[in-house]
Amino acid sequence: MKKKVVAIVGPTAVGKTALSIQIAKKCKGEIISGDSMQIYKGMDIGTAKITASEREGIPHYMIDIKNPDEPFSVAEFQQLVHQKIDDIHGRGKLPIIVGGTGLYIQAVLYNYNFSQEKRDEALTTQLEERVQKEGIMPLYQELLVIDPVQAKQIHPNNERRVIRALEVYKTTGMTMSEYIHKQQQLQEKTYDAYLIGLEMERTILYERINKRVDLMIANGLIDEVYTFYKQGFEKSQAMQAIGYKEFIPYFKGEYDLAESIRLLKRNSEDMQSVNIRGFEIK
Repeated sequence: MKKKVVAIVGPTAVGKTALSIQIAKKCKGEIISGDSMQIYKGMDIGTAKITASEREGIPHYMIDIKNPDEPFSVAEFQQLVHQKIDDIHGRGKLPIIVGGTGLYIQAVLYNYNFSQEKRDEALTTQLEERVQKEGIMPLYQELLVIDPVQAKQIHPNNERRVIRALEVYKTTGMTMSEYIHKQQQLQEKTYDAYLIGLEMERTILYERINKRVDLMIANGLIDEVYTFYKQGFEKSQAMQAIGYKEFIPYFKGEYDLAESIRLLKRNSEDMQSVNIRGFEIK
């Protein structure tokens, strides 16, 4: 029999964390973070990382395992989470994956095969240089033509995912949508997974997101981001996350703090409609 796993997905501020704690208490569960940014040490406020008191004694994994200047991939996430699931089951507990990064969770549940995937560093560098010269929108428009399905699941401001989708197409001739579909066709579900997708009326959700951003600012988000900026992490994968990259132009004097906060709220709202569509529940 396949191992049982619970996966909770949905947008920011919808209530995934609270629900995961309730389920963990009732079902002898342990929680695996499915967020691709909570892996980074010190990136606590901007990623809404669960605090020690909020965990209520429930073990949490895949949090604080990387330094902000270290790269991280969906393939590495998949491998580590498979190990955690085996370990949790081995102790007679229920693994509960809680996250907002749909592709990462899909890769675990469908056991996507990344063994043949090769990164073209020269092409990646070329695309990154185009972003520096032209901005992200020309590349996003290119992706819309090449792979409209995937483009609609990526926010234009998510430079890393836009670049990755273009790189896959330019190196393999296969769109990211085709790649993901092929993986789902080739791989049956790895686990006996029970998926819970949380949604909320959009105006209420956006109000909660804006309040969360205000609370992050009050709790020291700007200082947190500035610390990484001063350490030279501006170009790192970690600093491309929403909640961090919006403040870099402010530190450079390109626009004021109010504009950074406005962009953070806008990007956070826009990303939610992408995330909820970006996870296919089958």
